[in-house]
Amino acid sequence: MAFYHWEGEDLVLSVHVQPRASQSGIVGVHDDKLKVKITSAPVDGQANADVCQLFSKIFGVAKSRIILQSGQTSRNKCFCIQSPKKLPEMILINSE
Repeated sequence: MAFYHWEGEDLVLSVHVQPRASQSGIVGVHDDKLKVKITSAPVDGQANADVCQLFSKIFGVAKSRIILQSGQTSRNKCFCIQSPKKLPEMILINSE
């Protein structure tokens, strides 16, 4: 299973989040999930908000177009990116 799939024009990602990292960014694919590091701690939803902010920059969409579908309090999450404007190279390569 891939770490992402398309639902119409929306991109659905399976994500593994590592909080309290030294810097934020996409690390790569790990166990069929996109591994993402963020600097914030998983307190009061801050980690989820930071992942949304990171995805907003990476995919070129407003934060309001990034929906956390599942995994509110888990490291394993599912995000929906509504009509992404940009795609990271790892998605372009794997979409063939």
